[in-house]
Amino acid sequence: MDWKTRLERLDRRIIFLVIFFAVLMPLFFPLGLSITPGPEATAFHAAIEALQPGDAVYLAADYDPGSLPELQPMLEAAIEQLCKKDVRIIAGSLWPACPPLVNRAFTQIAEGRFQKVYGTDYVNLGFKEGREVVMNQLGQSIRGVYPVDSAGAPIGDMPVMSGVDSYADIKLIVNVSAGYPGTKEWVQQVRSRYSIPIVAGCTAVSAPEYFPYFQSGQLSGLLGGLAGAAEYEVLVSGSGPAAKKMDAQSLGHIVIIGFILLGNLIYFLRSREGSVA
Repeated sequence: MDWKTRLERLDRRIIFLVIFFAVLMPLFFPLGLSITPGPEATAFHAAIEALQPGDAVYLAADYDPGSLPELQPMLEAAIEQLCKKDVRIIAGSLWPACPPLVNRAFTQIAEGRFQKVYGTDYVNLGFKEGREVVMNQLGQSIRGVYPVDSAGAPIGDMPVMSGVDSYADIKLIVNVSAGYPGTKEWVQQVRSRYSIPIVAGCTAVSAPEYFPYFQSGQLSGLLGGLAGAAEYEVLVSGSGPAAKKMDAQSLGHIVIIGFILLGNLIYFLRSREGSVA
């Protein structure tokens, strides 16, 4: 049996095993592949860099644990940059499973690394049902929509809310979204009506739909999937969990491409053998 026949009869489970290890190994031993931020991630970073200390930012977190691998790194990197800029962060969610994910990021980043104080530097308003209705009502009164935070504490006397009660008092909306309601609705319902800048992070499958919003200026910055998160991490801190996962994703893609090329090579050689015969 020649080598071409052996490869043709190769057990597919061996292929799956090779891909498994190709994806697994970089998670423990990062390759450190170079990541060059694109214009969308650079603009996202620049929009937050333009903020001044004490400015209020609305962090619209609209996703669930199913999109956590792609979107949580974006949220964490955004909170890190916002904390570095010493701005006030007001977070709210239109997805019911998201507030605990926001709390986790606040605990790890805002409290753990920057010693920010809940109620003074940041607040998690939690989930509110209503979708586009909530988006529009926030333009009238944030306190009217969210009289209490996610833990049931009144927000009226919190220093983080001082002088903030509508979009007129917000300098930037940072949206991290997995679908509906999410980025599209924030642009359609809020950007055009209230003229407030919005930057957004979304899943890779949604990114192509939102690139026209960035190109038209309706989005001031855009992060698409794990690659966008990795590019943004490079700008914020030089590296992060998304950048490490990109090593695994890239090596997995290289192995898959290698198998595809090998399969086509064998097919080409077999075709030549048939034509010669």
